[in-house]
Amino acid sequence: MSEIILQQTQVKQGLPYYEAFIANYASVQDLANASETAVLNLWQGLGYYSRARNLHFTAKHIAENLDGTFPKNYKSLLKLKGVGDYTASAIASICYEESVAVVDGNVYRVLARYFGIDTPINSTEGIKQFKALAESLLPQSNFGDYNQAIMEFGARQCKPKSPDCSACVLIRSCKAYATGSIKNLPVKLKKTKVTKKYFNFLVIDSEGHTTYIEQRTEKGIWQQLYQFPLIETSAAISEKEFLAHPDLIKKIKLPYKKISLFNNSDIIHKLSHQELHIKFWLIEQDNAPVGAIKWSDIKSYPVPIVIERFINNFKN
Repeated sequence: MSEIILQQTQVKQGLPYYEAFIANYASVQDLANASETAVLNLWQGLGYYSRARNLHFTAKHIAENLDGTFPKNYKSLLKLKGVGDYTASAIASICYEESVAVVDGNVYRVLARYFGIDTPINSTEGIKQFKALAESLLPQSNFGDYNQAIMEFGARQCKPKSPDCSACVLIRSCKAYATGSIKNLPVKLKKTKVTKKYFNFLVIDSEGHTTYIEQRTEKGIWQQLYQFPLIETSAAISEKEFLAHPDLIKKIKLPYKKISLFNNSDIIHKLSHQELHIKFWLIEQDNAPVGAIKWSDIKSYPVPIVIERFINNFKN
């Protein structure tokens, strides 16, 4: 559980989620028996929701196909959905003392600087090179302690920015320090170009204190999460353009009394490869559409963090 949460999350942010999951699902069987909606709702705000879906899928797989027994070695762990090399190595070495090396961002940084390696860490060649190097450095025993120690060393001492090299025990043999290349290592290939998207959420607010949300079923960001009806445009849209949009009536379905913009400027929500420019349009209606829910019940549905923030602001 902790390793899945910490794949894309720092400990201080992930700890409350870990504690909540353990409190709600004390065993793999408990997690397997939960609904996906409940799991996503508990994960809400942590991002990278595929982790939660994979976690739930894997719990059901272990409960149904592995007699509830969690795999106990690196190769078996790799077969689990959502478990890659790092996660399998961490669990195998820390929990089961298997001789496998963990290579995370901290380890990449320590090895690249200490050995003066400029192979990009996110290239196919780099991934193989650093994994092999890390394996060659493993001690004869206490593999879990060693892996945790080198990760902690990278997090606390060999930090990404402004490391205190004068206090480092490895200063005399560190190639990056000797060559003045601390700031240049590790090397990473340039990220994928970030694409901009323009989201217009239609927030229906009926006199019966109801609204309407729908589930995102297609693959991609926020899959299986709930959102207000959405009109996506190719660029930022003005109120005049929005009112004339051909999909507006299709989306709101019933006559409306008033449409107004909740946020005067776009809310910008940054994801790994996307930058979302978001507007929330308030749609006042007399009657509620089919499938409407009470505003008082909306927090029982898992929603993206940007929609959760809107709900909190709108209803407070």
